[in-house]
Parts: sequence; C-alpha cells; structure tokens
Amino acid sequence: MNTPHATASALRFTGIGKQFPGVRALSGITFEVRPGQVHALMGENGAGKSTLLKILGGAYTPSDGELRLGEQVLSFKSAADSIASGIAVIHQELHLVPDMSVAENLLLGHLPNRFGIVDRRALHRRARALLKGLAEEIDPSMRLGELSLGQRQLVEIAKALSRDARVIAFDEPTSSLSTREIDRLMGIIGRLRDEGRVVLYVSHRMEEIFRICDAVTVFKDGRFVCTFDDMSQLSHDQLVTSMVGRDIEDIYDYRERPQGEVALNVQGLLGPGLAKPASFNVRHGEVLGFFGLVGAGRTELLRLLSGLANHQAGQVSLDGQPLKLHSPRDAIDAGILLCPEDRKKEGIVPQASVAENINIGARPAHARFGCLLRRLWERNNAEKQIRALNVKTPSADQAILYLSGGNQQKAILGRWLSLPMKVLLLDEPTRGIDIGAKSEIYQIIHRLAADGVAVIVVSSDLMEVIGISDRIVVMCEGAITGEVPRAHAEESRLLQLALP
Repeated sequence: MNTPHATASALRFTGIGKQFPGVRALSGITFEVRPGQVHALMGENGAGKSTLLKILGGAYTPSDGELRLGEQVLSFKSAADSIASGIAVIHQELHLVPDMSVAENLLLGHLPNRFGIVDRRALHRRARALLKGLAEEIDPSMRLGELSLGQRQLVEIAKALSRDARVIAFDEPTSSLSTREIDRLMGIIGRLRDEGRVVLYVSHRMEEIFRICDAVTVFKDGRFVCTFDDMSQLSHDQLVTSMVGRDIEDIYDYRERPQGEVALNVQGLLGPGLAKPASFNVRHGEVLGFFGLVGAGRTELLRLLSGLANHQAGQVSLDGQPLKLHSPRDAIDAGILLCPEDRKKEGIVPQASVAENINIGARPAHARFGCLLRRLWERNNAEKQIRALNVKTPSADQAILYLSGGNQQKAILGRWLSLPMKVLLLDEPTRGIDIGAKSEIYQIIHRLAADGVAVIVVSSDLMEVIGISDRIVVMCEGAITGEVPRAHAEESRLLQLALP
C-alpha cells in the first residue's frame, strides 16, 4: 500500500477552465502540488474548489487546459478513468453503499469468488488487511449504514488506499466529525504525506489548514489568486484577506440589542434523541446558541421543535400559548421555521431554480391569488430576497444545485424570510461555508434578532457559538448540562459541560 517517494510525481494543473451553461466556473487555473506535501485549496464558496476536484475525479471534463501527473497527461471520460490513473477523491458526500457490508464496500467491483460465488472468508480477510492500522476496530461484516460518519470516512480512505492511489484529495473531510475522529484523520493524512503521496485538502476550517498543510492555493471567483508555499510565514489574517479580497476584522460582528418577552418556552420536552427532559426559553430579539459534541442531541431537539419528530412528554409554548406540533406545517403556521443541518438532502430542491426554492414555503399563503398575480409576486419576492441576502447567482432561474453551499444557505434563509417568522431554528448554518459567506450569515442573524425574531443556533464550532450568542445552552449525550451567559462563555467551561 505504500508509495515510495522515488516513484511519486507532481500533480500539475495548467490553464484549467470549466464552462457551464451561463456560468464560467473555472478560468486559467495553474498551480502544482508536489509529492510528500499536503496542499490546501481555499476560497469562498463558489470559488471553484469543488469543480476542480470533480475534474480531477473524472466527474467533469475541463473546457480548457491540461492536467498532468508527472509526465503523464491525464484525460478522463469517467470517474473510473480517474481511479485507474491512481487518483482518489474523497467527497463530502461519501460514495458508499449503506446496505452493504464494510467488506463489500471496500472490494466492490472486485469481490473474491470461487466458481462465481463470493468467497466470504477471503473477502473478510482482505478487508481486515485494508483496515489494519487505519480502523482495526471496524468489523468488516457490519452493515456500513451502522457505522458513524467518521468510521464511514475511514472506510472510504481504506478503499482509496486499496487501489494504491498516488493522489488523494479530501473535500471538507471534517465537517461532521468529532474531535477524536478529526485527530485520527489528521494522523492518517500525515502518514500519507510521509509515504510521498500527493494530498489535496479542501477545508474552510483555518485551524486545520495551519495544523496539517504544507502549502495553500487560494481561488476566488473561479480564478487562481496565489499559492503560499511557506506556512510558517503565513498569518491567519493574510490568508483571510487573500480569500475574500478585504479585511474582516471581526467576523462575528456581535451587537447588543434590546430583548423582549419570552418567545419560545420549552418545559420537560422529551422525544427521540433526548435522554432527559429538556427545559429552556428564548426571548424575542435573543440569539440562543446550542453547543455540544457530535451525538449530543442538538439536532434531535430542533426536530422536535420544528414538528419533524413528535415529542413524548413536555410542553412547547409560543408567546405564552401552548402549541401542538404534530407536523412541520404546524410549526411553520405558528412562525417557527427550521434551516436544517443537511441543506442538500433536507433544505434545497436541487433541480429547482433559486426562485422556486425561495418561494416554495410561501406558496400556500398566495394560492388564493390568480395565477398571473402569484407568478408576479413570486418573481418579485425572489429578486427581493436575492438582493437582500446577496445571493450570488447568474439569475433567479438558475438551478440551485449549481450554487455554492453558502449561497444555497442564503437562499434557504430567503425562503423563511418570505414568511411571517417568530422563531428561527438554525442547525449548523455555516457548515462547509467560507469565511466571507459566514460573515454575511452572521449579519443576517443579528439583523433578524434586532427585528425581534428569537433565533436558536446549533453549532459544533465553539468559537462561532461564543461569537454570535447572547446566551449558550450546552448539551451532552441527549441532555442539557448547563446554561452560560455571554459574559461568562469561556471555551474551557463550555467544553467541560459538553464532555461526558
């Protein structure tokens, strides 16, 4: 499985461009990644990082330019061609089969067999060999869907190494991992570097870039900006400025504001994902942060508040009036709106336009209008939200799947801003989003709070929770373990409450 330094080759991108209908995603991208180097790709959402990885992985064919690995010119018609050339791209959405076993996923396409029947003993023996030193605690016979996201990612890495990949690219690999899983992944990436492989690393997390990477190439608006080859001479502020083209002195831009009466009051709430009854409240004009490690029950709590799951006990009241939340429609009608954690699966309608994604929530309220009036309102509303939220899109008719993660998130916010809102539930609102888009989303959160909306923000990013919240509730293993006002929100104290 090891690739010696002597046989490793540099990966070179020369003049790479990619044109989609109405959109120039990449233009003239030229840089080099050396073997035995972890090379980061950074830039705002929509900068072109994921498009470049899809070209490297064979999902897209470049419109212009040349890709080389050593002296070999690479030309792919499919992902299979990329894999055959010794390239593995580990995407944020893992390409594994949940209903198959770990062993079957690892060796899919070349399962050992005898007389046309899968040789289970040989299959598990080979799978254990691939997992050795990487994830030996994983049972090859387990159904892959039973593993944690971090474990599934390790299976994806083992699968890449089984093909003796010379180039391994990671796209936002830590977005859903626990601290322990991140530490393990960092160790694995360091080992790949020591083996002389070419490693590309895409992440918006600055601390990871400075921890593991040897060089950084910055993109902006589909173009190459610069490469920093000496991380020891690079500052956080320099990197941010090169990405966004301006200084961001205080990304969180916290503003004190008057708070009103209690908007949402939760007493003794118990349901799926909660180990103990949860009680808390949030006021009009307040930003209430929820912090906890993976599996703490924060997302499950928001699902109960938004009607996506039914509670078994307890009471939720809005402005002093008890609510019956049997469905998401009950919550929406009451003015409780959720931006979900997984925007691709639960937030956007991928094939629909930006305008349709913005307007879909408000359509029932306008169904009584004539068709012409409704279409006029929808067009005007979509344009209004696109302008107000600075959604970067060629037009309101652009399919939302072609937008960056940050712009998709802003479009989802535009959907809820099209409706009467009293309580906004944000589950990991800036996951996988660049620092510039984060700053814009924080400003939207503060603006909504200033308008009297009660905002609940769930985040795994401790500094984010501290930076934007008026008050912080901490959860651990399905239970609320503490509540801390902003003035006393110290990292050590919050982490202590979050640990089992």
